[in-house]
Amino acid sequence: MAFAPRDPRTPDPVIDEGRIDYVPTAISVTRARRHAARLIADWGHPALADDVALIVSELATNAMRHGSIPGRLFRVQLTLTKTRLRIAVSDPRGERLPRPRHPSPRDRHGRGLLIVRALADRWGVRERTTGKEIWAELDLTAALPADRCTNEP
Repeated sequence: MAFAPRDPRTPDPVIDEGRIDYVPTAISVTRARRHAARLIADWGHPALADDVALIVSELATNAMRHGSIPGRLFRVQLTLTKTRLRIAVSDPRGERLPRPRHPSPRDRHGRGLLIVRALADRWGVRERTTGKEIWAELDLTAALPADRCTNEP
């Protein structure tokens, strides 16, 4: 039996994982947000669906606006373990690292990372060989649904 290598960024064994590549357009942000909310609900955590959808929306919007290169896609990946949910959005522009801004009340943009920081238990940036990955993690405080748990003695 072959096992997939364990991701060092997720200390627990992976229970479920989903990833989709998107064309950097506004409709892709909408699709990524809806897909993430549906996936989290299907994984048994419907109470997190709104927060996950908002985090995905903010990170995907940043990938579309600030991380796109013509002809290249951005990726949204969700990883569920027993103790956390990791949301990662990667794009091809590694030279443009994000940083939270402090917009004035009149600014129409610039609050995305502040929203992510408010909703996530942790977040950060990981440089990749090509591009970067912005990630956020939510700790799972509720027990896993019975059909997702393993039967251990």
